Amino acid sequence: MPAYDLIIRNGTIVDGTGQDRFAGDIAIKDGLIAQVGEVGGDAAEEIDAGGHLVTPGFVDIHTHYDGQATWDQEMAPSSWHGVTTVVMGNCGVGFAPAKRDKHEWLIGLMEGVEDIPGTALAEGMKWDWETFPEYLDALEKLPRTVDVGTHVPHGSVRAYVLGERERPGAVPTEKDIEEMGRIVEEGVRAGALGFSTSRTVLHRDIDGEVVPGTTATAEELVAIGRAMGRAGHGVFEMASDMMREWDEFGWMGKMSRETGLPVTFAALQSIAKELPLDEQIASMRAENDNGANIVAQIALRGNGIVMAWQGTVHPFRLKPSWKEIEDLPWEEQKAKLFDPEFKARILAEQHDFSEVNQDIMGLIMVVCGGWNMQFEMDPDFNYEPTAQESILERAKAVGMSGDEYAYDLLCSDDGKGFIYLPILNYADGNLDFLMDLQQSDDTVNSLSDGGAHCGTICDAASPTFMLQHWVRDRARGTIGLENAVKRQCSDTARLYGLEDRGILAPGYLADLNIIDMDRIRLGKPWLAFDLPAGGKRLLQKADGYIATIKNGKVTFREGQWTGEAPGGLIRGPQRAELLEAAE
Repeated sequence: MPAYDLIIRNGTIVDGTGQDRFAGDIAIKDGLIAQVGEVGGDAAEEIDAGGHLVTPGFVDIHTHYDGQATWDQEMAPSSWHGVTTVVMGNCGVGFAPAKRDKHEWLIGLMEGVEDIPGTALAEGMKWDWETFPEYLDALEKLPRTVDVGTHVPHGSVRAYVLGERERPGAVPTEKDIEEMGRIVEEGVRAGALGFSTSRTVLHRDIDGEVVPGTTATAEELVAIGRAMGRAGHGVFEMASDMMREWDEFGWMGKMSRETGLPVTFAALQSIAKELPLDEQIASMRAENDNGANIVAQIALRGNGIVMAWQGTVHPFRLKPSWKEIEDLPWEEQKAKLFDPEFKARILAEQHDFSEVNQDIMGLIMVVCGGWNMQFEMDPDFNYEPTAQESILERAKAVGMSGDEYAYDLLCSDDGKGFIYLPILNYADGNLDFLMDLQQSDDTVNSLSDGGAHCGTICDAASPTFMLQHWVRDRARGTIGLENAVKRQCSDTARLYGLEDRGILAPGYLADLNIIDMDRIRLGKPWLAFDLPAGGKRLLQKADGYIATIKNGKVTFREGQWTGEAPGGLIRGPQRAELLEAAE
């Protein structure tokens, strides 16, 4: 019999530790890395990686596959971008625990916050669970191309405990908080990787109501953190507007010091955040200097909206003429949109803001006419456009108004044109502020939202963007390959206690990518209607991934799924005895 299941030969190995790349081979047996360096012997299969990089599989800790993971084995689009592990249940939204009379409410919460079609969730999920441990059991039944781990989400827990009392501003009793803590502790003991909540006005359910965690008190949140502390592990994850009166870093620091557990938050330049990003980072570091363990999750590009006629958002959605056609089939919509008379009428109309919540009016105004902040997504679009590339400037250059230029742009490519609007992380008109943060041990690369915002973004492609833009192509300054790989592999894995992956060394999981850095490139996004019930999602593939390997099985070759599905459910921290496992 062959000595190994698979040998990858002649690769340039970037091992995930941050150390310098080196030439060598990697031998794999029984789903683990057996040898790294010069490998003798034979294998059932050999792959020649000459001229290519070999990296660990990417670990994406901020996704929303909570529904999709119950029916989909391929786990696209994250799996198309070298990701072999995802952590979901972020931002306080998810589907367990769930009483039967709250199924529709939880779907509406997820649809409103994460723009995942409710019809797809309603048709795709079987709801063969009620408690959080039962949800984990359900996830364990389906093999996938990636491993999945998850948080216990605050919204589900609050709805389960408070029932009909759960609404914005609801004040739980001491008994309610005690029960929430019990549920979270039970979930973490059953295998959840942590707990998540959301405290931002940008997160609203399908009816426009703020999510449950927004109005929670520090006492409630700390009590839940203590419950995780009793279980002995878990990450407390949060998105927040960082209002000064909330003193978020005060209670986060207290909780982390008391429980010994890490707390992580979405660190963004945001119109909703009262604290500027540099003040967020400074406040975090002050708490860490006092014994806390708080980690900032940073995005690698502007977080925003990809707008299209068939997408969730576009600049003309609040025009009366659009309201007349928004429920028509696409071909009928397109015929209207391409009619010169209809175009003239819609461009002459005023937007109807009568039903817009005042908390997000500023954002809506930018969507409807912020042409200096919107950009044409042409074939070589790099997600760090300059002011001169804005719709405003391009419209001026051809003697058009911004709204007419935007209308024509959306009609390009047979009505499939895209406009990019970076709402967050682009206050400076560039990404320079991320350079230093990507060298910091108290930040991790994150916030891809894989599986979410189906009609507005495809940031699940972030690992590919990291390699293409930040490592290879960025004119304003790049980051080192070894550091980039470390940040997307071992750093993200370690935060969640996944010490069995993210590094290429004997005894670690055989999760790897073989990458042609010369060819690595994001493809053009497109809208697919392939979710259950015909639900839409924005997708984006990539060139340059020679192969992705999960648990020693080749799951993707040149971007195509092989049909292998060796991934499973992660239950709690993974602290394998690596040297023993390698023998």
